[in-house]
Amino acid sequence: MNAVTVLGAGPYGLAVAVHLRAAGAEVCVLGDPMSFWAGSMPAGMLLRSPRVASSISDPRDELDLDGYGMATGNTVGAPVPLASFVEYGRWFQRTVVPEVDARQVETVRRHPGGFELELADGSRLHTERLVVAAGIAAFAHLPRVLRDLPTDRASHSSWHTDLGAFAGQRVLVIGGGQSALESAALLHEGGAAVELVSRAPAVRWLGQRPWLRSLGPVSRLLYAPPEVGPPLLSQLVRYPGWVGRLPARRRHALDRRSIRPAGAGWLKPRVDGLVPLRGGRVMTDAKAGADGVTVTFDDGSQQTVDHVLAATGYRVDLARYPFLSCELLGEIRQAAGYPLLNRGFESSVPGLHFVGATAAWSFGPLMRFVAGTGFAASAVTRHLAAGARRKALGAVVRT
Repeated sequence: MNAVTVLGAGPYGLAVAVHLRAAGAEVCVLGDPMSFWAGSMPAGMLLRSPRVASSISDPRDELDLDGYGMATGNTVGAPVPLASFVEYGRWFQRTVVPEVDARQVETVRRHPGGFELELADGSRLHTERLVVAAGIAAFAHLPRVLRDLPTDRASHSSWHTDLGAFAGQRVLVIGGGQSALESAALLHEGGAAVELVSRAPAVRWLGQRPWLRSLGPVSRLLYAPPEVGPPLLSQLVRYPGWVGRLPARRRHALDRRSIRPAGAGWLKPRVDGLVPLRGGRVMTDAKAGADGVTVTFDDGSQQTVDHVLAATGYRVDLARYPFLSCELLGEIRQAAGYPLLNRGFESSVPGLHFVGATAAWSFGPLMRFVAGTGFAASAVTRHLAAGARRKALGAVVRT
């Protein structure tokens, strides 16, 4: 039986694994390294997060983007290209967790002394503790009006790695955040006739007051390095331990303010005046026909296009993780689909931890970003170390 198994080999899973191993824990990692980043984002994408907040945490702070550049000669610029980030993540994995098991986990259920994992090849693994770092791919949100359409007519933005396949087509992008704006830019640059539709009346661009970032110590007070959240509030967001102590109402108000749909300022020249925007509209119906998809909006207007691309984000719901058995899922205390976690990211099921976006309800918006890997990995490691000390002390007392 493994002492600790980490399910997922993206930034959070890799960070937890390397922190635990540095503390002396026996760790098994299951997953396809960086698969979400490589398989659910379009080629040519740039990361919205600043470069300083895009490194995966390790205990010695040696395996950041600069360390990767020095070790490989592959300097990573800013904004960070998706392809470079994927290669960096895979280098991180090869360096510290070279023996990742890429077999798919079909089912996780309780087992005496821990958990049983049934794999796609029929084999079973047993572990005392399980850290779920399975990412957000399962949580892609497709608007209800699009769910009955064939996938060649309507799809979620995470289902594509090559938006150049839409060259020459009329594409309607739904959304007003970074994913929608960058997808629209890539579609336009790839030869599609693209239009953007958003609930908001106008696009909200980040970094449009550059003078606020040129005030020296004042700027450092206003903006925390991860740049998650508005000025000043970003300083609170950067400390998930503090956020976790806030009353639920205030915690979730902070979450809403910090992750409002917006686009990075560097993207604006690729969209403004090039991609038509219909703001303040809500899609109410969509029907596929011989000429394409006819979309109806809340103002009664209609538009026919070849494809509707929903860049409508993700909605965490543990029930959508296909590997959690019904029995196990029913034992996990939840709020709005999120697990309720203690300070060690442990759920109401002893030994079962969740990191990444699934921890955002308990620790705030930083858990949705790579910048949160350090806090999560350190907290899990401290929790398991404290548990090991209590277990050892109990054994001594009994003898």
